[in-house]
Amino acid sequence: MSKLLPARTKYRKIHRGRIRGNATRGTTVAFGEYGIQSLTRGRMTSNQIEAARVAVNRHLKRKGKVWIRVFPHKSVTKKPAETRQGKGKGPVDHWVAVIRPGHVLFEVAGCSLTIARQALSLADAKLPFRCRLVSRVQSF
Repeated sequence: MSKLLPARTKYRKIHRGRIRGNATRGTTVAFGEYGIQSLTRGRMTSNQIEAARVAVNRHLKRKGKVWIRVFPHKSVTKKPAETRQGKGKGPVDHWVAVIRPGHVLFEVAGCSLTIARQALSLADAKLPFRCRLVSRVQSF
């Protein structure tokens, strides 16, 4: 299992920030025929992206193409357990993708609507926020 993380970044540690507003880019199905779109906001870890990808690929059984439309650019730090406060910020623990409502996360093509719906619902079960199925032609 390969972990998603940037090859290099300008700064190792970044502020937590807030996730406000709706997605402005990446809100339509661009590559495949069907996709899942986030309905709420949150942070998606590289492990969650990988788990959703594996779930979709296993269900499709190499009979379609899958596009991952998110990438974890943001580092999250964590101090070791039972450590006293102070002494600076902790080391980088994992990487996350910031997800706003309306962002298309995964897309599939080369399969029927029923298979795509089942595959993307399996991916949705792995994610920490609610999603809906969207199509290139119309929304469901």
